[in-house]
Amino acid sequence: MNRVFSSIAAATLMLATFTAASAKADDLEKVKAAGELKISMSGQYPPFNFVNDQNEVVGFDADIGKAVAERIGVKGTIITTAWDGIIAGLIASKYDTVVGSMTITPEREKVVDFVGPYYHAGRAVFVNEASKVQSLDELKGKTLGVTLGETHEKWAREQGGWDLRTYKGLPELLLELKAGRVDAIVVDNIPVMVAVKETGEKVRKLDTPDIEGGSVAIGIAIRKDNPELKAAMQKALDEMMADGTYEKISMEWVGSDIR
Repeated sequence: MNRVFSSIAAATLMLATFTAASAKADDLEKVKAAGELKISMSGQYPPFNFVNDQNEVVGFDADIGKAVAERIGVKGTIITTAWDGIIAGLIASKYDTVVGSMTITPEREKVVDFVGPYYHAGRAVFVNEASKVQSLDELKGKTLGVTLGETHEKWAREQGGWDLRTYKGLPELLLELKAGRVDAIVVDNIPVMVAVKETGEKVRKLDTPDIEGGSVAIGIAIRKDNPELKAAMQKALDEMMADGTYEKISMEWVGSDIR
């Protein structure tokens, strides 16, 4: 959810942005002509987006994306891709939007536009329930796990003082923490708390108010210079929040209204 790209990826994205800037036709017209909105997400971030036993991508993000597509008169088609390259794929027109729990950051706003925010979340550090670690300082010299490309990775690298390992998503992080291959994981608080409630994950949240900084805004990314698509998607999202559709989806997957 709180996601950011590396310097190499950022350079690639900027180059792609300049290339895309020459094409000024609004994507809304293209989406309606195709009859579908191609929606990207990692598929590695339960309960927001994940693959179920029927090999379907489901979750909060998937339902929100499909509902937005329906309200602009097209079908929502889910496409999964690795998170660290998801913005590059959007700019390269491999899909039309990213509804994947992406934090709105100044760096990202340079290369994409955002609809929303469509929910809010905060950074948290989790350790095994039996861990003796009680504070962030006690993690110095230990091993931290983060999702590759998230803003949490950027934060962890800036702080330094620990061995940092990167993974594809939350399921891997929880497995690594359970197996003791990492001493802590840095993630968004909501999906881990849901996992604790639903699956009984034996983890404990550290008291780290200094790194959470309140809630962060999570947005729906689209390519720049598409005011009509942005307006249509924002209108759909606003209507969903007003008529109870959003709350219904949020209660189903998260257990509370997270707007």
